[in-house]
Amino acid sequence: MQAAELDAQSIQKAYARWAPIYDPIFGRITTTGRKAAVAAATRVGGRILEVGVGTGIALPDYGKDCRVIGLDLSFDMLKIARKRVDEGLTNVEGILQMDAGRLAFGDASFDCVVAMYLITVVPDPEGVMAELNRVCKPGGEVILVNHFAAEGGIRALIEKAAAPFGDKLGWHPDFSFERVMGEKDLTMVEKKPAGFGGLFTLVRFKKAAA
Repeated sequence: MQAAELDAQSIQKAYARWAPIYDPIFGRITTTGRKAAVAAATRVGGRILEVGVGTGIALPDYGKDCRVIGLDLSFDMLKIARKRVDEGLTNVEGILQMDAGRLAFGDASFDCVVAMYLITVVPDPEGVMAELNRVCKPGGEVILVNHFAAEGGIRALIEKAAAPFGDKLGWHPDFSFERVMGEKDLTMVEKKPAGFGGLFTLVRFKKAAA
């Protein structure tokens, strides 16, 4: 159990504060991981779900032949994402407000499911991983980009000290990698650094074929 578990209300409050400044500040920090994840999803192609789409900053980078649906819990973030789509992103089928832990899609609805900088934010990471797995087609991919806790050193001490303030930050500073490894249908096929001095990691999972 984390020192401070997040809830939907604290998440929405945090991202209401971040929404106006997210792109100029966090957009730069997350560029490497974001572009790597979108490139990997585009290689899979087909129908793609981006869970935690935020301001939609990644949407213009998906291949034109992809059919993308983005969702987020934050209404303030989604207002910016919808504006982006309205400016001409014809491959985006929808921008929806939805809880990542209760996805309103049928089983095996998407060829690829992407969740960038999300899994440390949600109240129930294991439940969200189960949902990402559920809506991904057999043979498809689940792609994450995220910060995971260091196993030792100064960074690990800082993350542990910051953990009680997770509700104010809007994310888990001490989130362990093992928390995304519980889905038996998902086999990790790639794990690599994804920018900002190694703070972020890209992870690709392949879902077992039917």
